Amino acid sequence: MTRLLSLSQLSLKASQNTLCVTGDVGMDAAAELAAAGKKWLQATEQRDVTFDFNGVHKASSAVISVLFEWMRTCQSRSITVNAVTLSAPLERLALLSEIESLIHPPTLAR
Repeated sequence: MTRLLSLSQLSLKASQNTLCVTGDVGMDAAAELAAAGKKWLQATEQRDVTFDFNGVHKASSAVISVLFEWMRTCQSRSITVNAVTLSAPLERLALLSEIESLIHPPTLAR
């Protein structure tokens, strides 16, 4: 596992084809998190990826913005997103915001 970003209450790690986020993502850290993941996605040879947000226990629209930035990067590089795993608070936020179909389209495994 490779640590891509380590802040006081937030980390981003890459393992094989998975980006794993743990900790609290506030507005201040979201830009750094998005940039670190995007840099990895732009450099990787992987043709498919998984995003794991299970370790994020505080629902935040900043996290959803990071996810969408990474999904756009994948789309531009023709990288398939195999799965997006969200913590329970993030799943509730996605459901409440009515964006769950963008995060978990029918063709995307959970």
